[in-house]
Amino acid sequence: MQNTRLNRLLDVIFDQLRNQLRNPWRRLSVLSISLLLGNFAANVLTTFVGQAARQDAVAAIVLVILLEIINRLFYRPNRRPEFALGWEALNSFKLGVTYALFLEAFKLGS
Repeated sequence: MQNTRLNRLLDVIFDQLRNQLRNPWRRLSVLSISLLLGNFAANVLTTFVGQAARQDAVAAIVLVILLEIINRLFYRPNRRPEFALGWEALNSFKLGVTYALFLEAFKLGS
């Protein structure tokens, strides 16, 4: 890329953001917010998909495929740790979705 003013400005902004997120407490807060957003997204998804009860199987298959793609990206052996917080936040989001789906299954089973 060319070294334009916009590129330099974006580089400075991303460097400052990366330096801010190196703090362990901020890192923990980003990961916990990602976990809670995954939980919320799964609750919203099950509510909307379960309302019509027509596309339950298709939605389940798509969700499993998306979660497996995230697993494949996160747990591959030659993953570059350039921005590890983003990968960890994505994995935390996936864990929140999985946890919410287990809770929904327990609610429906009881």
